[in-house]
Order: sequence, then structure tokens, then C-alpha cells
Amino acid sequence: MSIYEKVLGDDFYRLHPMLQKRYAIEEGKPFKASGTMKTIKGGPAWLYPIFKLGVHWKLLFPERGSAIPFTIKNEAMMGLHGEQQVHWERVFYFGSKKRYFNALMSMDSNRSVIKDYLGEPALIYSDLAFDVSIDGAITIHSLHQRLVLGKIELPLPKILHGLATISERYDEMKDVYRIHVSVRNPLIGPIFSYEGEFVQDA
Repeated sequence: MSIYEKVLGDDFYRLHPMLQKRYAIEEGKPFKASGTMKTIKGGPAWLYPIFKLGVHWKLLFPERGSAIPFTIKNEAMMGLHGEQQVHWERVFYFGSKKRYFNALMSMDSNRSVIKDYLGEPALIYSDLAFDVSIDGAITIHSLHQRLVLGKIELPLPKILHGLATISERYDEMKDVYRIHVSVRNPLIGPIFSYEGEFVQDA
């Protein structure tokens, strides 16, 4: 049973069947897909140096645009202490440039949240809460966040949070997965977003 099945419990079976397939990620059964981002947008121009620096952590990138090809790979594995983990590799292709938005997730059973370590090496930590809508779509919200400095993790004040909302649904008319991601800061407003569609690789 995947960490997403565990955190959602019975709600997992309210997901669209194709989203159930998408999130039933277990060891030896990676999910691989490819598609196109309709748009990738950013926030204020003065954030550009931060996004450029984020390239080194495979976390952020400064490029923006439309009709951007991308691939996604979700692979389950066991952590050093025997915990279930899922590695997320998201690759965006800007011409000859490859930009990443990677993460490593596991489950906190006591709090019923997914633990999300963003970047490689991890730079930001976030708790994630999962919800299923009446039409079988999934929405993911980021909660408490921390700055990761090696083995030290420092709580981030809310004014510095990058609050993410991720929505995924399955479009039966086109037989594609649709995704929309937005990241907002309480003070600045929108700082990063992308919207697109993808299909599972054969």
C-alpha cells in the first residue's frame, strides 16, 4: 500500500480510478509520464536571483513560458530507517536546458500528513495535506514549513512561507491527467505556478 493510500484512507477510493492508479506508487512500480505545461509563470522580477540560485538544488528555476515539454517520474523506495519514501522527479525542457523540481516524500503516521523534502539536497521541508473532491480530483495543500540546513531544520515564520496548492484531475474526454500548481507567499502573493496535462508513458 502506498503512502498516499495510507494518508487518504477510505477517501483514496473516492479518487477517479486513473488517479488511484497514479497514486498507488509502490516499490518496483514507478509512475512515469510526459506532457506539456500550458504555462509556467513567476512572481515579481526581483525574485529572479532566488529562482536562479534554486537551480543548484533542483528546486526552483528562473525560466518561464508556454507549451513547455515536461516529464515526471514517481518512484517508491525504502529509506535508511525502513520508512516508505516516494521520490518525485519533475523535469521541464526549455530548449536545450533541463530544469528540475524534485522532492522526497514519506508519511508521518502520527499526524496523518505527508512529509515533503524539496530539493536535492533538501532545502525546504513542508507538511502536506491531501483532500479528495466530489468529482474524484485530488488537492494537495502545504502546511508547516522549515528551512533545511543539512541536519538542522529551522521553522519558517508564516511571512516566509511558499504555500503550495496542487490540483490533479483526470480528463476522460481527452484521456489525460490535468495538473495545476500555484505557490503563494502571504506577503508577496503569487510567486510560481504551472498548468498543463500529461499521459502515462507506455
